[in-house]
Amino acid sequence: MNISVITPVVHIQGLILVHYATLSMHSQVTQEKCKVNEISSKYEHCGLHPDGVRDLDCFTKNPWSKLRCMWKPGKHASKNTHILIIQPQKGNYCRVYKNINKSREEITFYKNHYVTIQIFENSQSKNCTKAVFQGSPESLQRCDPPNYVKFTRHSGKLDINVSWDQNDVKHIMSYSVRYKALGSLQWNESPGMSQNKTTCRVENLNSSVAYALQIHCITNTKCTQCPWSEAYTVPSEVTSQPVIVNFKETDVANEKGTRLVSITWKVSARDLHDGYIVTIGKESGEAPIERIDTIQPSITLILSYSAYSVSIQSFNNVSISPAVSHIIPLREDMDSMGDDELNVTVHNNTSFNIYWKDFLLKKYVCYCAEWREEKTKTAYKSFYLKGKNYYTFSLLKEPLKPYKRYTVSLHVRPNKDTCNMKHLNNSEGTFASTKFYFMEGTPVSGPANISSYNLTQNSMVLQWSSIPEEDTRGFLLGYTIHYTENHLRGTESENNITVDPNVNKYELKDLTSGTTYQVQISGFTSKGTGKRSEPNFFTTTQEGSFKFTSIIAAIAVLAAGLIFGPPIIKRAKVVLWPSIPNPGKSNTMQKIDRPCELELLEVINTLKAEEWETKSLHIIEKEAVGPATILPAMLPLLCGLDKRGDSPGITCNWIQTETDDATGNTSPNNTTDTLLETQQTDLQSFPFPFPSGYTTMEMFQHVMPQSITAVTQDMESDPEDADLTVFNPKPGLDYVRQFSTSPVSDSDHLSTIL
Repeated sequence: MNISVITPVVHIQGLILVHYATLSMHSQVTQEKCKVNEISSKYEHCGLHPDGVRDLDCFTKNPWSKLRCMWKPGKHASKNTHILIIQPQKGNYCRVYKNINKSREEITFYKNHYVTIQIFENSQSKNCTKAVFQGSPESLQRCDPPNYVKFTRHSGKLDINVSWDQNDVKHIMSYSVRYKALGSLQWNESPGMSQNKTTCRVENLNSSVAYALQIHCITNTKCTQCPWSEAYTVPSEVTSQPVIVNFKETDVANEKGTRLVSITWKVSARDLHDGYIVTIGKESGEAPIERIDTIQPSITLILSYSAYSVSIQSFNNVSISPAVSHIIPLREDMDSMGDDELNVTVHNNTSFNIYWKDFLLKKYVCYCAEWREEKTKTAYKSFYLKGKNYYTFSLLKEPLKPYKRYTVSLHVRPNKDTCNMKHLNNSEGTFASTKFYFMEGTPVSGPANISSYNLTQNSMVLQWSSIPEEDTRGFLLGYTIHYTENHLRGTESENNITVDPNVNKYELKDLTSGTTYQVQISGFTSKGTGKRSEPNFFTTTQEGSFKFTSIIAAIAVLAAGLIFGPPIIKRAKVVLWPSIPNPGKSNTMQKIDRPCELELLEVINTLKAEEWETKSLHIIEKEAVGPATILPAMLPLLCGLDKRGDSPGITCNWIQTETDDATGNTSPNNTTDTLLETQQTDLQSFPFPFPSGYTTMEMFQHVMPQSITAVTQDMESDPEDADLTVFNPKPGLDYVRQFSTSPVSDSDHLSTIL
């Protein structure tokens, strides 16, 4: 049973081995000798074609090695099997290589003869193509293009660094390059040449342009062939400096003496960059100087209170932009860490001792101390210490200076393996800082800008600027105010008042009114009182007098009120109490108040009624409807028509004319009928509009009592001519409307007010 199973398996394996042996036999390259005339007749139907096999190239790496031939197969070849034939220039013999299924082959060549090499594709078909190579043995030794190239661009220059194959490097003496703008068709006609086999510089390039570049060695007797390399793409330079747009610093929660620092920047959009290089180091110069590569335009670090310098650059694979630098300043606000955390004892100018609270002993063994004078480089010392809370620094490289203030900080490091930091980010915290002097002195200057305000009869407030730190020459313990009364007969005894060093103003009390005081201020340290300020003189006010400044202020307020008060009041009145039109001041009323003119009588006189009297005016009503007091009030309205001008000869004086009733034939009824007809005919044709459209009859009667009285008296003086009756044909009409008269003609008409 087992045999029956094994036998078929053995048989199948045998078939597989036979199949692979057959394939191997068919795919193995074979070579044989041939004769030139036979080969020529056999492959004479094969020709050169751009889509067929092409770019045949043959070379050798050294004189004793085989010849390497390389080509590109045809685009439409059904099989990738090629035949290669090599023949010397002289003789009728050759060598043929068959069953080549690759695009390269190593062959044995005739080293003493000029050779011709041919490669055939599809040799058995009518579409057979070939490629030909010819060369002499001494011209076949090739040195390949470099196997490693590095480009660096800066300031319009391109630096090239290359390395060669180990078999070629001993033969290559120099190399050259050619370049063109990316996308251009023409290579630069002035190629650059190296001074050695590794480095080369190309100058006068456009920093903002990307280039294509090729490299090859310079031919010599050992490198007779130096083909161009493939085209390398060299991107444009990164020329714009990054710009820091945000710097933020916050305390780290529950981490004493550390801060979270965030920096954000931006770069120009025209620069093609791959990322950013952030370099950070301590201002003291302590190692390490750490480089951080990032693709984001921001970085966040956890740092101690020490001072740091940061530089940021953008880069691509050929260039690095100019750096933008930023100083993260020393943090000196250590108030949250308590008092007396760190103390200093100075022994001499090259030695001092620091000591700190002993609770650190349980957690830390690695420390670093930094000290510096203001505006000078920071000195530092890192040390390992176990079981002690003090350390002595001696033999300082820079001796301590007298009268100069120093700041010392103690940093703790949690990494116990080494006290030298490997990284800056989150590697240390600041425990405490304090200030000290090697030697103190007295201040060399007094406070400046001494002034006074709130001067009264018996007090004044003094104010001054602090003494600069570099002039104190020690820890300032306070200020002394020296003041005396200044009289013509001399200076009285001096009074001195001491205030704290953080005070910059003080009120002097119990002074004498109207008295001038001389004031000087000085600072003092543990070594004594320093130089006084220049004398300043201030005078208290007289009893019962007004301050000059108050008078000036009052005058200014009064002047402003006089200048700006009336316009403001007027404007407020317009806004809050807008004016309402007064009918008594209208155009109509103004004309009514003037002496009436002759216009009405002139119009009436034009009526050619022979029976009328010439010495009196009769207005006959057909039916008495309205009161007799209306017409005198209405008649003066007619005197306002002179501005619109109907008759140039009309004046504005009342002349009462009695009509001549000589004929005596005209009856009153006829006259009345004529007048009524005239009223109805010419009411709408009167050419003069009434001056006002809003005056009511009630207003009209209210403003005209005097006119009514005058007319009444005139009628009473001549009772014979008092036959004047006023009527209102439309008693429901409340407004005095516009009226008009037609031009004066042979048949003159009178328009009556309705």
